[in-house]
Amino acid sequence: MKAIAFNGSPRMERGYTSRLLSSLLKGIQSAGYDTELFYTNTSSPLPCTCGSMHCWDIEPGICCMKDSMQPIYQKIKESEILVLAAPVYIPLPGEMQNLINRLCPMIDPVLSIVDGRTRAKLRAGWKTEKILLVSTGGWWEKENFDTLIRIVRELAENASVVFSGALIRPHVHLMFDRGDPTDEGKEILLKVEEAGCELVRKETIDDDLLKFISRPLISHETFVEMWNR
Repeated sequence: MKAIAFNGSPRMERGYTSRLLSSLLKGIQSAGYDTELFYTNTSSPLPCTCGSMHCWDIEPGICCMKDSMQPIYQKIKESEILVLAAPVYIPLPGEMQNLINRLCPMIDPVLSIVDGRTRAKLRAGWKTEKILLVSTGGWWEKENFDTLIRIVRELAENASVVFSGALIRPHVHLMFDRGDPTDEGKEILLKVEEAGCELVRKETIDDDLLKFISRPLISHETFVEMWNR
């Protein structure tokens, strides 16, 4: 069993997103899954520019863009869990948006109506069962993640794949002091690891666990005062 993760942070392994993602992958591994990690800044997927829905109408399931994504597609196909990780960059880094657009080949446009929405299905041969979002942000409130959550949820639901949840961490920098996790930061990272283990066992991560990971570390008012100093 496999999980594949993409880190869309331009800071790659030096960023806060990487700190949370590493703990998540550790939990996934402890539950018996193999994991593989890619950085969108190094894989650098080209934007989708074919303009012809080549992967739907001409060669179903085959992307016509000849770049580093070609060997990666097979790895995604063989993975039961897909993790998309990115910081909030109004709303997400460009390389991660390119990656999401390039996942169109996984969708088979056989349509149905689900809860009033038009949905397609996962293409035959893709093992993807769950898609999880991991995201970090600098601002205080969880609502700052809403657009990014909706983008990843729509990807999952358009492919009729389970959206396993959004593991988000607002004002993430307050988890760390001079690069090391604070006591609260350590607690959160342990819960992120627990979430990785739970992701393997269940379709979705428990809501109470996600709330603990995203809980406020200071008041909104104090945050604004600190930011504006």
